[in-house]
Amino acid sequence: MDTTSTPTHCPYCALQCGMNLTPAPTGGVEVSERADFPVNRGALCGKGRTAPAVLSSSVRLTSPLVRSAEGALVPATWEEALDHVAAGLSSARSAYGPDACGVFGGGGLTNEKAYTLGKFARLVLRTSQIDYNGRFCMSSAAAAGTKAFGLDRGLPFPLEDIPKTGCVILVGSNLAETMPPALRYFAELRENGGTLIVVDPRRTKTAEQADLHLAPRPGTDLALALGLLHLVVAEGRTDEAYIRERTAGWEDARAAAMAHWPEHVERITGVPVPQLREVVRLFCDPEAAMVLTARGPEQQSKGTDTVGAWINLCLATGRAGRPLSGYGCLTGQGNGQGGREHGQKADQLPGYRKLTDPAARRHVAEVWGVDPDSLPGPGRSAYELLDALGSDIRTLLLMGSNPVVSAPRAAHVEERLKSLDFLAVCDVVLSETAALADVVLPVTQWAEETGTTTSLEGRVLLRRQALTPPDGVRSDLEVLHGLADRLGVEKGFPTDPEEVFEELRRASAGGPADYSGITYRRLAEENGVFWPCPAGHAEGGEDAVWPAAAHPGSPRLFLDRFATEDGRARFVAVTHRALAEEPDGEYPLLLTTGRVVAQYQSGAQTRRVAELNAAAPGPFVELHPRLAARLGAADGDPVAVISRRGRAVAPARVTTAIRPDTVFMPFHWPGEGRANTLTNPALDPTSRMPEFKACSVRVETVRP
Repeated sequence: MDTTSTPTHCPYCALQCGMNLTPAPTGGVEVSERADFPVNRGALCGKGRTAPAVLSSSVRLTSPLVRSAEGALVPATWEEALDHVAAGLSSARSAYGPDACGVFGGGGLTNEKAYTLGKFARLVLRTSQIDYNGRFCMSSAAAAGTKAFGLDRGLPFPLEDIPKTGCVILVGSNLAETMPPALRYFAELRENGGTLIVVDPRRTKTAEQADLHLAPRPGTDLALALGLLHLVVAEGRTDEAYIRERTAGWEDARAAAMAHWPEHVERITGVPVPQLREVVRLFCDPEAAMVLTARGPEQQSKGTDTVGAWINLCLATGRAGRPLSGYGCLTGQGNGQGGREHGQKADQLPGYRKLTDPAARRHVAEVWGVDPDSLPGPGRSAYELLDALGSDIRTLLLMGSNPVVSAPRAAHVEERLKSLDFLAVCDVVLSETAALADVVLPVTQWAEETGTTTSLEGRVLLRRQALTPPDGVRSDLEVLHGLADRLGVEKGFPTDPEEVFEELRRASAGGPADYSGITYRRLAEENGVFWPCPAGHAEGGEDAVWPAAAHPGSPRLFLDRFATEDGRARFVAVTHRALAEEPDGEYPLLLTTGRVVAQYQSGAQTRRVAELNAAAPGPFVELHPRLAARLGAADGDPVAVISRRGRAVAPARVTTAIRPDTVFMPFHWPGEGRANTLTNPALDPTSRMPEFKACSVRVETVRP
């Protein structure tokens, strides 16, 4: 038996932990430590260790499925299935126009797949209606970072800088459960004498590690950040020289913050004024400090402004664009960073170019060999696209997403999916969304294919194929190639991932996310390369690039200038505003949602792993003891959580870790315990992020 190990990366979160895969005696592969990869240094969480379980043919799909006249999904040949999908897309396009065809991607797709999916939508289908589930994850932070810095890269510095700074304010992240190997960086920060401040309505496992835990009312992170900036100004802790030399817009932002005095902020957030003052001291006293946000402040209908307020705090204190300091977003999905850079977003072209920019359209059109005017304009954002299914959008091609579980107002989204004339889903397993499809196409997984991802650090990585996929399974690139060919585009959709990446390099060249200096060989030899990494041009003309090694990559951004036209960061004047849906007499509580350590996202894969299911077998509702006593609910009793959008039932988990005015549900499960049945699709006006993190609910006991 071949015992050669293949160095690769975990299929789950944006840490993209390094691992080795070795052929197992009983077939498949086994995971072993890969200590040479600097991010996780060999450490893996339970999801990473058990990832090969989903490769089993007993768990995953191994044949295309087509819905029969009797309504059942039955096995079919690949030719039959692809013909059926092509006919469904073609029929909608002919009857209603190209925008009747929708495409929905995922933040777990490799860069090559995301790039090709965007190209397929715009060149083959000619549709503007493409977006992806990453809209539900990092879009508010991306919008705020672009406004402030001129560029969105989740972390503008590597994780290795965190233990060397003086203070970190971690806002709305429970990374002890969502990305456990990252917790060591914060433990090392404290060991080195630094301070960790955690902002979270719950006393999570991450909050338990903090020097100071703030537990604001859900949806008030914006007021909290503004109150801290008010105190920074009032206490004379602003860095006036930095503000003068490296920023713009301070006066308006300062005036907005000064309207949020500490006592007012305490009334809004529930965070006592002494704690606010202590945060300012801990953050401002050291020479260097960071603010890191995650889904807590971002998944709000004011998420862009909320993140902007935390960035303002960094700018006012001179913390951005300096060594061991700055603002960063902890990207969530496996390729959440790369997935938002190369064209599967509604308003985007490869290289993080804007679809509305004529120069960007010309550049990408030249790479693709088409007329720039033939490229469609921006389309609907993710929730808006899902909401339009069955009306304006009649046919949907979906890859790597499970919106029946993960979308807000999920019961409504499920009905919209059912109303389609035609639904095709590419997935590894028969997810809840795939079960609704007219055609299901079984596709390869991480260990069965080669491709690149981009981690939360902006480090482009090479996942390597370690085993041959089962018969009956094809790659997403092969699917798109086969569909393009059937729809009349015979060239331009290669199935070899390295060939796709070489085209992506050219398409991204000169863009904000410039990968043109990165090659598969460099990724293998250097353990990844940080973008931007331009290749430059040689005398042979615009398309002749220098050797890729000419640029070392960019692990740290903004040290000399920001990515704006004048090199200055931008303050944005923001003010606190209420949630889209505040509690009232009928719905007096707030629901917030999140993850648990043993499950991942919609659970489509992790719920199929016995070890993970044993650790987290189903949904629950966290209740404070005072609320539980008022309801007459004991630990383990079934309770119903009811919002204006629906009802979910799950066992009570009584704990002092939650605020008395708040309940918490994890969102990994379908059925009656589906948390996203309840959540509010109210959208941020800039990022179009739904308000997953706070909606008004009531809780009732469920009697036999």
